[in-house]
Amino acid sequence: MGKYKKLYEHILMRKSDANVPFDALRALLMRLGFDERIKGDHHIFTMEGVEEILNIQSKEGKGKPYQVKQVRDLILKYQIRIGE
Repeated sequence: MGKYKKLYEHILMRKSDANVPFDALRALLMRLGFDERIKGDHHIFTMEGVEEILNIQSKEGKGKPYQVKQVRDLILKYQIRIGE
């Protein structure tokens, strides 16, 4: 199982949102098909067909827990799948 697939499953299983590395979360979103725009320390992700905009920031190298939850909620709402 690839590292992105493991992270994808980790997020969906609601395991410790505070321990998700920021760079891995960012890479996962890009792997899922999101487009990234950076403004300062804000990484803004959009995707065609997804109404919401994700705004994530790093806190000590990790994704902020509430932002990891937002990512999970979007994945579930739009049934976004990851390929190997």
